[in-house]
Amino acid sequence: MAPLKKPSQAELDRRRTIDVNLETVTNVSATSFPGNYPGEDLAWNVNEFRDNLNITFHKNEPFDASFSLIGVDASIANAFRRIMIAEIPTVAIETAYIDNNTSVIQDEVLAHRLGLIPFRGGKEGLRNFIKFWKRPAADADPSDFPTSFDYNTLKLDLRVECTRNPAAAASETDPTKLYHHAHVYAKDIVFVPEGRQVEYFSGEDAIVPVNPDILVAKLRPGQVIDIEMHMHKGIGADHAKFSPVCTASYRLLPLITITKPIIGPDAAKFAKCFPEGVIGLEKVTKKIAEQDKAYAPHLGETRAVVVDAMRDTVSRECLRHPEFQGKVKLGRRKDHFIFAVESSGQWDSDELFLESVKLLKVKCQKLEKQVKNMIR
Repeated sequence: MAPLKKPSQAELDRRRTIDVNLETVTNVSATSFPGNYPGEDLAWNVNEFRDNLNITFHKNEPFDASFSLIGVDASIANAFRRIMIAEIPTVAIETAYIDNNTSVIQDEVLAHRLGLIPFRGGKEGLRNFIKFWKRPAADADPSDFPTSFDYNTLKLDLRVECTRNPAAAASETDPTKLYHHAHVYAKDIVFVPEGRQVEYFSGEDAIVPVNPDILVAKLRPGQVIDIEMHMHKGIGADHAKFSPVCTASYRLLPLITITKPIIGPDAAKFAKCFPEGVIGLEKVTKKIAEQDKAYAPHLGETRAVVVDAMRDTVSRECLRHPEFQGKVKLGRRKDHFIFAVESSGQWDSDELFLESVKLLKVKCQKLEKQVKNMIR
């Protein structure tokens, strides 16, 4: 058996790069698996995986986070994305008991609008105290709540009546000044704690809408909305209202390689082919000319340099101009995923990724147990 050989770093970089051409995209398939390259041992190794894995946050705010996940296969990155969208539990309005609704919005439409309002509250209560709710049997008395308890149901009330404002001017035309409660907002929804819920949802931890100014309905004098609502825990796979994210997406790291000098007016034109901040312009100094002989004839001129390839959208605009032919290569890094996660408010955006890792780990443990049972 021939001795195993190790590819050069340049060869590894080539394998990890998707080539973006004028009209085609090449080298898209994964090749890092045993037997693909003769004389190479590409078996998965936990130590190599640990050394190559890297997670770097670029932005970390409660509602918006961006980070790079480096060193994993696309299937793993996509698993995290799908778990964040569909399998992290949240609470949302599931049932609306409408006692009175004389607004112009139909009952079912109003209930749907209420269900899509995101709420927040004490994290300890939402994640550990509140459990999943079991739907009553089909033959259960609808006037009873046999499966609703303080540990699986959160009660909310919305009771609003529109009345005339006697203090409004005779010439006033603004409905919000002519009437009281002309607009019904999410902040008009009141949380009614039951049982032990006061221990977890009081003060700053009370259940409130993430955005209190979400418009629910518009009323006019004499119109009333009187609704009791029950919130339950669920996951996005059941209904989009339970999804903890507005969006969770990723893209591959763009790569821009300038292979030949782009000088003078061409450099300025080249920079305009990319979003702002991707390409910069700088003078060719003596030091630069010494490092790269190709710039020696252009001492003192302006050259194009890559400043931040991560900002690029890979529009391929530069490949459409003949003056840049053979001077630039575009690509994407196969194992560098730039995630963008926008939380709906019940979870912090960075916590969503950590929770997705936790859930994927649980899935792997279940699969491992099933495989062992099959072997037995």
